[in-house]
Amino acid sequence: MAAEVSAPFPMSLAPSPDDSASLIGGIYGVDFTRPLPGAGGALAAFAATEGPGGQGGLMAIPCGASVPPRAAAIAALKGWTHEGMLAPLAHGAVSGPGGRDVWCVVSHAPPGPSLAATPRVWSEAELLDLVLRPAAMVLAALRQRGITHRALCPANLFAAGPGAPVVLGTAWAAPPALHQSALFEPPYSAMCLPAGRGDGSIADDVYALGATLVTLALGHEPLQGMEAREIICRKLSLGCYAALVGEARLPPVIADLVRGMLAEDPEHRPPPSLLADPGAARARRVAARPPRRAQRPLEVGGERVWDTRSLAFALGAGTDDAGRLLRSGAVDRWLRRSLGDSAAAASLEAAVRPWSSESQIDPGHAEAALVTRAVAALDPLAPLCWRGVACWPDGLGQLLAHAGSLAGEQAGALNDRLGSLLAGEIIGHWAELRPARGEPVQFRLFARQLRNALEARGLSGGLPRLRYALNLLLPCASAQLGDALVMRLSDLPAALEAAAADAGRRQRQPIDREIAAFIAARNDQALEAALAGIGDDTGDQAMLFGQMRVLAGLQQRVDSRPLPALASWLAERAEPLLVSWHNRSRREAMRQSLGRLARAGQIAPMLALLDDPAAHAADTRGFHAASDTAHRIDAAVAALAAGVPARAAIAATVGREVAFAGAMVAFTVALVAALLA
Repeated sequence: MAAEVSAPFPMSLAPSPDDSASLIGGIYGVDFTRPLPGAGGALAAFAATEGPGGQGGLMAIPCGASVPPRAAAIAALKGWTHEGMLAPLAHGAVSGPGGRDVWCVVSHAPPGPSLAATPRVWSEAELLDLVLRPAAMVLAALRQRGITHRALCPANLFAAGPGAPVVLGTAWAAPPALHQSALFEPPYSAMCLPAGRGDGSIADDVYALGATLVTLALGHEPLQGMEAREIICRKLSLGCYAALVGEARLPPVIADLVRGMLAEDPEHRPPPSLLADPGAARARRVAARPPRRAQRPLEVGGERVWDTRSLAFALGAGTDDAGRLLRSGAVDRWLRRSLGDSAAAASLEAAVRPWSSESQIDPGHAEAALVTRAVAALDPLAPLCWRGVACWPDGLGQLLAHAGSLAGEQAGALNDRLGSLLAGEIIGHWAELRPARGEPVQFRLFARQLRNALEARGLSGGLPRLRYALNLLLPCASAQLGDALVMRLSDLPAALEAAAADAGRRQRQPIDREIAAFIAARNDQALEAALAGIGDDTGDQAMLFGQMRVLAGLQQRVDSRPLPALASWLAERAEPLLVSWHNRSRREAMRQSLGRLARAGQIAPMLALLDDPAAHAADTRGFHAASDTAHRIDAAVAALAAGVPARAAIAATVGREVAFAGAMVAFTVALVAALLA
């Protein structure tokens, strides 16, 4: 089956006195020493209680750092109780193993083991009364709330015991359909990267329920041993019903119901409200026509394709010869001559015409655009295929989160492809090719918004910003934060305060690209101007002041508690700026004031002290005045120094004259004295 269960977990989950239990919102306790095998479907689950020593029967499912929980679904199901499904009760951070915080989604624990735990052949009556009706009722209720389940399979269906109706398991702690096998997904979803499958529609849950009925009726999973790609190709070439059922015989009523539930087009599948009445649903028969098969295959990327949808799948896989086959006309000739489908050939011809002059696509991606258009024309049910990446627009956020968790060349390649998809507004152009499957205007607006966020100035733009904007419960991935779990903007100041204890981090600015993108995505535009001023080419002073403005705004708006360690970090970064102050006493006074404010942990006064234009102007005026005075003194001293030789010559001349005059006076006196004698 889809998941192996080592042993049934306890039916009664009594509270455990173990000290490792932690609380979510002061209400729900989680005991990470008590795992519940199989209770979370494909995810790990642990025993939980309501309050310390309170009622048991709950479980908590940890969320991965790069696989955000479904925020919209959790919000829509808040306070909703339905005995046929394990709805989310709460979510939040708890202290996990090793003291690291973990974000968990809490729900009721399953009433018993999953249907995958004990494989067996189910009778027609059991399938109708215990599986189809209760599951259909839950799906109908979800549809009314605009929510899909997207994790429906035998490993995530539970029953309290023989004769008990099934309960749909949890599906909220990971992106939709992330862990679903290709067996239980329609081809247009299974061919996507698992993280990019999106919420889909309730018709996709109906498909998964139909595949589950087939599995239970057979007593085992069909197509065992096949890889995901083989399963997809088989479904495309034979049709989903024929691919899964094959030559096996299903109970008549189940066969009729499943034939409609596995319809290729989601619009042809019966709604859940109709499935709650199997008799009425059976009367709504859908003719399952096998795909038209060509007389000769066309080889694409080493694969031989025989039908139109398989051709689209092969072209969209990113093979090197896809563009060549389209440009050379080989695909058009095969469609007309071997497949005999002139309508498909005409649609392809219209679609692969050059983009209009107002297209935003980079000329370097012309071949990728050609393939994208061809896939959309050949298979209107197919997802968006761009340079070998297949996804649905509503799964783009989760796909960006997945790309952010990768490393090395793999991360670079995926981010490059997603970046070009967003920069070229490919979503809008793709939607124009399939107007019957969605509103092109809405998709174009969505694509333009994504591009604007991608091109935002400063550190706060780019793919990181989109990653956080499209995933409201994605933790900040900045290395500056260490192991801190920062899911909300209010978590950031305390995390930076704790990070300030690391001497290595203090060698860098507190806000890096990830933190800037996180703030921009979680903020209400109040700090947008300050964030835009923080860029890779920003000068040291402007960078520091920009960071201080952002952090001061955060402290004032989301966490007014003192942040002495973070303020000290900023004070250290500001030390070189004090050299720009000329007045020595003023500089020393500012240094002391800065230290005092840092110890107080308030960032805004530190910024006001450093970024004071009036004080800077006064300091500059004083410096210039002192400089002018010094220049005058230096000039006077220089002038005096330059006049010394001239004054010495004058003094010598005057001295000689005085000496001569004195000698003459003495001679005269002596002569007179001699005459008188």
